[in-house]
Amino acid sequence: MMIVEEEVRKTYSEGAARVVESLCCPVSYDTALLEKLPREIIERDYGCGDPSRYVRSGEVVLDLGSGGGKICYMAAQLVGPEGRVIGVDMNDDMLALARRHQAEMAEVLGGDRVSFRKGRIQDLALDQEAMEAWRAAHPECGAEALRLREQQQRAEHPMIPDESVDLVISNCVLNLVDDTEKGQLLMGIFRVLRPGGRVAISDIVADRAVPESMKEDPELWSGCISGAFEEAEFMRAFRAAGFVGVCYDKWEPIPWRIVGGVSFRSVTLTAVKPWRVSGETGRHVVIQRGPFSVVEDEAGHRYPAGERIEVSRERFEQLGREPFASWFIRLGPDAEREPDACGCGPRGCC
Repeated sequence: MMIVEEEVRKTYSEGAARVVESLCCPVSYDTALLEKLPREIIERDYGCGDPSRYVRSGEVVLDLGSGGGKICYMAAQLVGPEGRVIGVDMNDDMLALARRHQAEMAEVLGGDRVSFRKGRIQDLALDQEAMEAWRAAHPECGAEALRLREQQQRAEHPMIPDESVDLVISNCVLNLVDDTEKGQLLMGIFRVLRPGGRVAISDIVADRAVPESMKEDPELWSGCISGAFEEAEFMRAFRAAGFVGVCYDKWEPIPWRIVGGVSFRSVTLTAVKPWRVSGETGRHVVIQRGPFSVVEDEAGHRYPAGERIEVSRERFEQLGREPFASWFIRLGPDAEREPDACGCGPRGCC
């Protein structure tokens, strides 16, 4: 069986040294954000979408598979001085490319708000550089001691702490993770997000399951083909990890490539980690606006169009945020109280 991670690492080390055009799809980025970036970083970026457009001011943003740092440095302009951007990548050559321009970009941005960490995106708790330093200091330690140290490091000093991130983004990287580790990857994303945190994942999906013969081809793996999710399974996997509001915000109608009769195209998937609320009680009612006769959410709750549906406080809060808000009319506990003595509504006017 081919070792996926080694093949990917070799391919993207080459991509850090020179431009490899076959590793990317055509993407239109915000030219105003690109103007401040070094040409070297722009030319050696390999992606299939623009997740930076989901970044908001003041957020902590985590970029999985950050490569040469292009999306990180674009996001840093959008989060502003109160925000922060973290890039995670396992490739030493890509990390060197991103870090080479870090001081220069800090000066351009008016502050050092971007950091890069070495780690596997399917194991966001393990800081690989910390482990490498420990191994160098303890050359006599065997495999069992190393395993115990990794466990300790994950538990006591996780590379990305629990519930510390507002937005997780990624640009054509999830498909590079071995199929056996994709579930672990999504659980890790869920772990690091705060309640209400979001994902915006640009990636390649296939219109049908990728044949095993293609999964054994190292060139197709590192070329973002063999590890692509089947398009329906991509959404199901995020729901299974606990996310809500999972949707394709962008779906390219024209395939990027067709290989062996399978169509591969660029998509951007967005989703939300459910929010926590206080548990406050009261009558909370929502009305599904239409045009669909019935809408059913991830938890199996059904909302017939035009009907008043009483929901919990938690669900009421959830449906007031995107991507749900535009679908519902919300009536809170005081929305339709009897007028008071002076003929005014709940807030009064006397």
